[in-house]
Amino acid sequence: MEYVSRLFKPPRQSFFLFGPRGTGKSLWTERIFPAALRVDLLQPDVHRQFLSHPERLREMVEARPDCRTVVVDEVQKVPELLSVTHSLINKYPGCCFILTGSSARKLRRAGVDLMAGRALNCTLHPYMAAELGARFDLDRVLTFGSIPLVVESPDPRAVLASYASLYLREEVQMEGLVRNAGSFARFLEAISFSHGCVLNLSNVSRECQVERKTVESYVQILEDLLLAWRLPVFSLRAKREMTEHSKFFLFDCGVFRSLRPSGPLDCTEEIAGPALEGLVAQHIRAWIAYRGRDNKLYHWRTRGGSEVDLVCYGEDGLFAVEVKHSATLQAADFRGLRAFAEDYPQSVKVLLYRGKDKLLRDGVLCMPVSEFLMGLNPETGLPVECKT
Repeated sequence: MEYVSRLFKPPRQSFFLFGPRGTGKSLWTERIFPAALRVDLLQPDVHRQFLSHPERLREMVEARPDCRTVVVDEVQKVPELLSVTHSLINKYPGCCFILTGSSARKLRRAGVDLMAGRALNCTLHPYMAAELGARFDLDRVLTFGSIPLVVESPDPRAVLASYASLYLREEVQMEGLVRNAGSFARFLEAISFSHGCVLNLSNVSRECQVERKTVESYVQILEDLLLAWRLPVFSLRAKREMTEHSKFFLFDCGVFRSLRPSGPLDCTEEIAGPALEGLVAQHIRAWIAYRGRDNKLYHWRTRGGSEVDLVCYGEDGLFAVEVKHSATLQAADFRGLRAFAEDYPQSVKVLLYRGKDKLLRDGVLCMPVSEFLMGLNPETGLPVECKT
């Protein structure tokens, strides 16, 4: 398959490049830095060599005086390389070190803060619609997600089916992150029902029959493995009493669909709605990461029940985004946005839906969700301009 150009632009200094397995970190570094000195710690023999002798990296770099770029793939496999890399960055300021990783857990434990100021933290996300271009198919992406490993497979369903088990086997069990693999597997199924919803750890605990404290540690493991993230409540200058609970999202809507059990008792909206909201959220999250400006993503929910799915706030402005899986618009769809507008009249209100027409209704821009996703580009602001 043809290489898909990514919208992520590398910084002009050494950096970490985090991202879940299959997001294309290795392929991207090979494409952008073809002449780099490479160390692939996923190779068993290479992993053994550096685990026993991390100073080997210094020997390799010093043997290549012409070397300008060094790539270490899956650096969390040998955290001891961080101190070696730190000393090399100080000694050779003209050399750029790119450290990729699919888990922040070991690195946090080993002290990534050691690299503060020496290496920036960057993230590579699943494909954005603008990266796929003409190949972007909303229905297909809602079913299989947009992880490059899955998108480029001739059998995406089979790859997705094995994706969670890959992490369970290689990251969770091998690293000894959980004592009971069966409990963690039940947790993965139970937590899938929380995708796009306010996270209630007690409910998840009951569903998978695992203690609440253990469930909390499992959620942290998912976050450390970059498989999930929590969305805090927007409460800046709040005029109403707000809830305190974060929303929960798996990092890719295809992974959500693969973990979420479904059957004749499930209505389409119970799965399709959270999948669409998750897809929009992961796109805005990628846009924020690649744009490199001070923007953050939230949700908004009052104790009185008013809510907005996504709120983006920062240098680019204040945006309230509601996501509906319907092709038609109902009066009830605008309630949350109207309540938000009362508290934040300067905000831009956007309703994304499955219809075909772009409309301006009562100060709310209604956009086809595909048009919005295709228009997201880190070089520009959110694609929500309209005549007023």
